[in-house]
Amino acid sequence: MLTDKLIWLRHQLYKRLVGSVLPISWFGPKPPPNSALGLPQQPLRLQIISHCWQYAHMLNFQLSSLINHPPQNLQLTYTLYYCEEDNELLKLINRVNQIHVTNVTWQWVAVPKHTLFRRAIGRNQAALASTADWLWFSDCDLIFHENCLDSLASALQSQAKETQPLMVYPRQEFITDLLDASHPMLNQDNNQVVDIDTSLFGPNSISKAKGAFQIVHGDVARHCGYCRHMRMYQAPMQHWSKTYEDSIFRQLIGSEGQAVDVKGLYRIRHSEKGRYVSGSKWSKVRRNIRVVTDDAGTPS
Repeated sequence: MLTDKLIWLRHQLYKRLVGSVLPISWFGPKPPPNSALGLPQQPLRLQIISHCWQYAHMLNFQLSSLINHPPQNLQLTYTLYYCEEDNELLKLINRVNQIHVTNVTWQWVAVPKHTLFRRAIGRNQAALASTADWLWFSDCDLIFHENCLDSLASALQSQAKETQPLMVYPRQEFITDLLDASHPMLNQDNNQVVDIDTSLFGPNSISKAKGAFQIVHGDVARHCGYCRHMRMYQAPMQHWSKTYEDSIFRQLIGSEGQAVDVKGLYRIRHSEKGRYVSGSKWSKVRRNIRVVTDDAGTPS
């Protein structure tokens, strides 16, 4: 498997050359033109794709938000990539799988952890197999609260045929301060459906379709996949890897996204990342960087 340093160096090379010095056609198919993109069906079909590793306490907020506030005006397929070695997550999945939610279909995809650690592998698999009108490549710490998905459906269905965008993103989210691991919000019972105190969140503008906010037209996803012809981004990793591939994906489809109004999108910000080995030197470094550089930024 490639080392982190080699991956970073190759990524910097790709970032500078793909689409400028080197033609995009070398790295994957061009996306369909806007005029060729299909209009969404009625009701709109949306697929959310998330990945989770040792993050059950955060994923519970996301799953609970879909249970508490199911969409009324779209059909949702919720796809989660996970590893069965993650015992807490497996318990959460088994509990939620017993809950019927109107307009929501649960899709749990178990993969080896080294496959899970490179998020582009699952995103590519989901993109090529999806039958949805739109795909939301999400992170597992987003919370789809009241009217979130229905407001997205309204925004997507208002697009005329000739102006169908390749990709959109929410114009705004609501976020907490950077919370320490001891904060009560991060220590709720994973054995029950939970909710958030929305008064603890403030507005945060989103400037482009960064990693967790990439909402891609289904025709684009099925045609292009997710960096599917770039072997480095489809290779398993020894540990959870930084998602360099997201910026390359946007280069390949030639879009940073179009902002749309989405209501009720929340995100809990926290300093301790469960997907890294607890107490390890790397996890401590990552935590210190987040605290020192914290500027309420969005995911990469």
